[in-house]
Amino acid sequence: MACYIFGAGSFYGLDRCPRADDFIIAADGGWLACRKTGITPDLLLGDFDSLSTQPDFPNILRVPVEKDDTDTMLAVKTGLERGETEFHIYGGMGGRRTDHTIANFQALLYLARRGSGLAVWPGGAVHRRMRRHRHLPRPGPGHSVRVLPGSRRPGTSASREASIPCTTRC
Repeated sequence: MACYIFGAGSFYGLDRCPRADDFIIAADGGWLACRKTGITPDLLLGDFDSLSTQPDFPNILRVPVEKDDTDTMLAVKTGLERGETEFHIYGGMGGRRTDHTIANFQALLYLARRGSGLAVWPGGAVHRRMRRHRHLPRPGPGHSVRVLPGSRRPGTSASREASIPCTTRC
C-alpha cells in the first residue's frame, strides 16, 4: 500500500496510477489535480486558501490558515500516522509559491529520516531516497542523480547535510 499526495504545485499528469488499496490525499489545491485525472481522494485536507471555495466532499479535514506546517506536510504526517511507508507526491514542485517547493523538499527529508520510500513526480523527474549505506547508481549520459541531505555523495564517503545540495551530472 502506498500514500499518494496531490499538492497545489505544477501537475503534468500521472506517471504511476494509484491502486485500489492505496491511500490518496488531496492537499488543498491538489484537489484540482485529482479532479483533472478523475481520481477521488480518500481525504481532502487543507485550509482552502488555494481554492476559491471548499468543495462539497464528505471526507474533509479542514485546518487553520495559521499553522506550523504546509498542507502538504500535514498530508505527509497524516500518511505516516496511518502507517504508510511509501509516498508518491504529485504537485509538490513548481506552482506559484517557491517557499512551498522548498518546504516539500524538507518534507522529503522528513520522510527519509523516518525510513519511508518516496518519489516526487514533477513531470517525469523522480527524486528518490536511497537506502542507507548503499552506493548510488552512476547516472547515464544526460541524466543526473540528486542526493537528498544525509545521503552519501557518489564516489566519496562524505556525508551531506541539509543545507548543502549535491548534484552529480555526467
